[in-house]
Amino acid sequence: MGGTAGTRCGLPAVLLCLAALLCANLLLYFYLDALYQETNPLSTHTQCPRRHFKVGTMTACTPWLQCSEIRADIRRVKLIGQGAVKKVYLSEWRGQKVALSVLSSEQYTDDFLHGLSMLRALQSAHVVTLVGACEEDGVFVTEYYPLGSALTLDATLAQDRYHWRNSWHTRLQLAIDYVAFLAYLHSSPVGIRVMCDSNDLHKTLSQFLLASDMRLLANDLDALPEVERGRQGVKCGHHELTGDFVAPEQLWPYGEDVQFSDEAMPGYDEKTDIWKIPDVTRFLLGDVLGSDVIHFHLFQIYTECKRKEPHMRPTAHEVLSVYRSVYDNMIESQSQRVRDML
Repeated sequence: MGGTAGTRCGLPAVLLCLAALLCANLLLYFYLDALYQETNPLSTHTQCPRRHFKVGTMTACTPWLQCSEIRADIRRVKLIGQGAVKKVYLSEWRGQKVALSVLSSEQYTDDFLHGLSMLRALQSAHVVTLVGACEEDGVFVTEYYPLGSALTLDATLAQDRYHWRNSWHTRLQLAIDYVAFLAYLHSSPVGIRVMCDSNDLHKTLSQFLLASDMRLLANDLDALPEVERGRQGVKCGHHELTGDFVAPEQLWPYGEDVQFSDEAMPGYDEKTDIWKIPDVTRFLLGDVLGSDVIHFHLFQIYTECKRKEPHMRPTAHEVLSVYRSVYDNMIESQSQRVRDML
């Protein structure tokens, strides 16, 4: 009698456990499905006409701010960044937080204006939102991204607020964003451009900002020379580059016995950006669960990116296709495991 009663009492508990497990699996399945659907959310750039913007809590698009509006309505709050070319201030415009970039020195006017022209020409889902500019005052305004540059990625994802995002899904999407920007840059509306402010990993990561939805956006566009086919290529600066991070063709090719000369240094093209993709990807992926599997799937394309001969490396579009395929396959594999448990 006691055994039969115990069995009857235990049966509901077992059913409850099975129901809870089923609900948990369903929630995980719906989460993965939503994550897959939101891989490429609609950018605010695509929601506004050209030369318009919408940032923060704005519900309507507004034309880019001009000199008079910037002078009258932008209020500086505090300095948040400074480089050779410009200083950046957290500022306020009609209740919205924005970033005000101010030319640091007139000797860098050409670099500053080049960056502004690129920001205007490359407005897209890959680039920070331009709010307005006043060339005669040496200022321009962009959307404010409080998480800062990609250099803060590990620290940001370690915060309680973002820790749930510290997964291979988030990190691989950031790598996809990085490669997608290069693909856009190499076939941009203003020609084939090379990302020259990328002579080491730290400098490269500092060129990108983290959006609140954990997407990567190009921010510093001061050094994007154009590759003109049939010409001698581009050179990133006038000084000798060293180290393993830069591509082989960016190194002085005539040995230590010959003094470096900018005039004698051969030019190069956008394939220098391809060489750096594996190193940037390794940083972005970190060591979260699943990152080792992703590296395994990307091993072949890593190898191709690191080919010594530039013309033998894949294009950014080809790399992007592989990255997206790996992401899709990882999502499908994880979803399938969940379905098998239902």
